Parts: sequence; structure tokens; C-alpha cells
Amino acid sequence: MIIYNETIVMDEAIYNEWLNWMQTVHIPAVMATGYFDSYKLLNIIDSPNEGVTCCVQYNVNDEARYREFSTKHQQELQNIHHQKFENKFVMFNTLMQTIDK
Repeated sequence: MIIYNETIVMDEAIYNEWLNWMQTVHIPAVMATGYFDSYKLLNIIDSPNEGVTCCVQYNVNDEARYREFSTKHQQELQNIHHQKFENKFVMFNTLMQTIDK
């Protein structure tokens, strides 16, 4: 299993708006691409960062499908996110693979 992770550190003042937008717009748009099987939206409790830190983990069966998503959709979806909350958050992405059997 491949997990595409987006970690977002944001100003506390935008958290409620951001959370609503993620749940009603962004995550449904990512899932509508058809590349991911499921997702989790998580709040990081012990973040060393100021503000609020959350992550979204999207699950996909293999890296090739993620790479296709990345090529076709990732930049556009991230651009929309950046425009919506410009200068109010930072984001970094990681790609992980489960190792349990």
C-alpha cells in the first residue's frame, strides 16, 4: 500500500474554514480523480509548529497509480489550495509505503 501524505501547518484563525473546505471541496476533488481507494484526515496533536498541523493521507495500491495522479492532477489541486489560503499555511508532501504484512 502506498500512502500519499499532505501535511499542512496553518494559522489557527483559518482552521475551521480550512477544515470545512477540505471536507467539502478539496478531499472530494482528490477522491474524484479515481486514483485513491481511501483517505484519512488527521490532526497532529504534538506538533512542534505554531498554529494547527493536520495531514491528509490518501491510500493507493501501487506507486504507478500515484505517479499518474501526480502527473495529471496534483499540481492543479495544490494550486487551488494555495490560492484559497494564500500565505496562511505551509504544506509538504511525503510518499510512504506500508511494510507490515
